[in-house]
Amino acid sequence: MLRTVTSRLELDISGSTNMVFSIAAALGANLTSETLTFTLDGVAQKATELTDGNGTRLHQFVSGPGHMSVEYAADIAGGSAPAPVSELDLVTYLRPSRYCESDSLTPTARSEFAGLSGHDLLSAVTLWVWSRLRYVPGSSLPTDGAEQTLLARRGVCRDYAHLVIALLRALDVPARMVAVYAPGLSPMDFHAVAEAYVDGAWWVVDATRLAPRQSMVRISTGRDAADTAFLTNHWADLTLSSMEVLAIVDELPTDDGSELVQLG
Repeated sequence: MLRTVTSRLELDISGSTNMVFSIAAALGANLTSETLTFTLDGVAQKATELTDGNGTRLHQFVSGPGHMSVEYAADIAGGSAPAPVSELDLVTYLRPSRYCESDSLTPTARSEFAGLSGHDLLSAVTLWVWSRLRYVPGSSLPTDGAEQTLLARRGVCRDYAHLVIALLRALDVPARMVAVYAPGLSPMDFHAVAEAYVDGAWWVVDATRLAPRQSMVRISTGRDAADTAFLTNHWADLTLSSMEVLAIVDELPTDDGSELVQLG
């Protein structure tokens, strides 16, 4: 399997700002080529790469005002090793978080999925969320969490993932969010899915069913969207004037949702 991913961001920055980008393929990807450039009014900017415990690669630097172009491109051959498992992760990803209010949704989760466990539970939660939400671009706010998504019955990929994660955590299954490049996604964009820990491994769960899981490329991993944003900035304001994302694979897999899949 050969996957090619690219992204291009155009930003207008009002003043000195501390910027952190998360658009590069995570550690563990079998990269055969990769480029990442930042230019401010045509002048190249140098970023510092930081890596977290899940292999997320963050690129951070302080920029002055002006127009910034960000370009990323990578080729990934084959798959990568399954996500490692740590005892700390199994504690962290059981806790409620800002966008995944598992404590509030515990009564719902216990009522809807009583008696289920393991992969049967993952399948049931995926189908339940897919059947109850409508995918409507622009229908949710960046501050909406899983509880608001369930009330609204609609959202985008991050909202689907938040609800899946919250329901699983409410049933004592460690779950987390992963930002990915997703070949086959339409319209093309950065995509968000869930990962759940069952039977000693992390399995990818995507209740949107918008792209095959087998060819996804991990970018970042965290508790929820607060940990997996493609851009975080502090100090001055900025405007994202345009964004283009592309992810293709030499042979697009078929995913009927029933197969157990690990990101790789």
